[in-house]
Amino acid sequence: MNRSRVNQLLPSDTRILVVGEMILDEFIWGKVSRISPEAPVPVLEVVEESFHAGGAANVARNLREFIENVQMLGPTGTGEDAQRLRGLLLERGIELQEVLHDPLYQTIRKTRIVARTQQLVRVDRERKRSLGDDARERAIRHFCSLLPNLSAVILEDYDKGLFDQTLADALVGAAKAAGVPVLVDPKPSNPVQWKGITGITPNRSEAFKAAGISWSEPVDPPLEDSALMAVGAQLLENCECVFVLVTLSEQGMMLFQHESPPYHIPTRAQEVFDVSGAGDTSIAVFTAALAGGASPVEAAEISNHAAAIVVGKLGTATVTRAELLASFPEV
Repeated sequence: MNRSRVNQLLPSDTRILVVGEMILDEFIWGKVSRISPEAPVPVLEVVEESFHAGGAANVARNLREFIENVQMLGPTGTGEDAQRLRGLLLERGIELQEVLHDPLYQTIRKTRIVARTQQLVRVDRERKRSLGDDARERAIRHFCSLLPNLSAVILEDYDKGLFDQTLADALVGAAKAAGVPVLVDPKPSNPVQWKGITGITPNRSEAFKAAGISWSEPVDPPLEDSALMAVGAQLLENCECVFVLVTLSEQGMMLFQHESPPYHIPTRAQEVFDVSGAGDTSIAVFTAALAGGASPVEAAEISNHAAAIVVGKLGTATVTRAELLASFPEV
């Protein structure tokens, strides 16, 4: 593919909804030059602090780099963290569709403490909370009201309590009936069974767990990895989906489709600084390309380029259209 084709497959006028748990990502940046006299731990001299919209909201952030209309449907709470998260989304032009707004919901915050380019520790503040019946029904009704104007839907599961089988079945069924593609980024620790979806985008570890197949170490080249081939085939059957895209870290990606041989896309990453959020970038760009008319193979190729760029950045980062286009040849 060349730049012109990629640009054509990422039109800015598509409309995509992301459903999932939003996370406030906090980064404390600094430098370490000594060990604490109180305990054998490094002393961080703080240089900068920054906040980003993470979790499912990071998928929305990545989409916003390529399309104009991005909507986010997820639980929200109250307090400073919730307000900050809403503000970050609004700053990026992302429309927030709230499904839960009560003082008992704790906005998830993940704090990463980084010395230069090395993450020292991550501190998580979260309390898993399921949707009540009223909130679930409200979410389903609102989701259905949005469907007529959507090009695609991304269901981003972080297993923080939002998705149960009832909600998953209702959202997938409604989208399927409306003819809207549904992409799922699953969390195998959540027992929800995803069926009838368009596609699923797990990483290698998640794929093995979701398929119920015992882990085995990667084989090089990946097309000779018999365990991975079995996993892809099993997920196609289990999820009753059109395709399965498994991200393989330094081995790139593997696309599985019915009645087609597995398609391997080697990684394009030159330097890897931070893999956090790479999966968010992958599903965002893959979905945006599909919504723009790309074939699954074309969408996977474009997504692979985007992932290679984002892992070369520190923190919860996004890829711009200019950066993505520059990674492809002009002709």
